[in-house]
Amino acid sequence: MRLGLVVTDERCGQYAFDLLDAALARGWSVRCFFSDRGVLVLGDSRVSRYLEDSKVMMSLCELSVERYPQAGEVLRRVGDGVLIGGQYQDAELVRNSDQVIVL
Repeated sequence: MRLGLVVTDERCGQYAFDLLDAALARGWSVRCFFSDRGVLVLGDSRVSRYLEDSKVMMSLCELSVERYPQAGEVLRRVGDGVLIGGQYQDAELVRNSDQVIVL
């Protein structure tokens, strides 16, 4: 199973982490796309453990980072583990996932 998660608000961070944990426990691969205020979720220290997992791919919307200045600091902390892109990454997530959940 390939799960796609689209995170659009930092208040949904805990839900995203719970879904990631559940999917990985089942051996699923997970693609995550962070957009709008969802890019702020990447500031959570738990993100680093997901970035180390080969079954997890994370990308974010560059425009959202430009919109929220505090997201720039978040990006410096996560480093190269998150692909900086745009809506193409969101479309690719949808195309390559068996199920998509938008938070």
